[in-house]
Amino acid sequence: MTKMMILAVFRSRSQSIDYAMRLKNYGIMAETVPTPKEAKIGCGLCVKFDERLFVRAKAVLVATRYSTFKGFYKTDFQAGRMVVTPYHRTV
Repeated sequence: MTKMMILAVFRSRSQSIDYAMRLKNYGIMAETVPTPKEAKIGCGLCVKFDERLFVRAKAVLVATRYSTFKGFYKTDFQAGRMVVTPYHRTV
C-alpha cells in the first residue's frame, strides 16, 4: 500500500522554503517540491510530507502563522493520473 502524502501549499516561495526548514528542525521529514499542476494553486513550490506526520506538521504551521498559507492537500493516483484534493483531518 502506498503511503499518503500531504502537500502544504503557500502563495509565497520563501514561506514554503521556511516551513520545510522548520519541519526539518522539529525532526519532521519534509521536502520542498514543485506544486503539481493538478493542484492549480500556489506559488509553484509546496512542502510534501507523510500523512502520518500531519498532526506535528500542522502544529508547527499554526505556531508560525504564515500569512500566505493556502491549505493542506493530499495526493492520490486514480486511473494512472494524479489527483490533488483538499485535506481536512479532524485531530
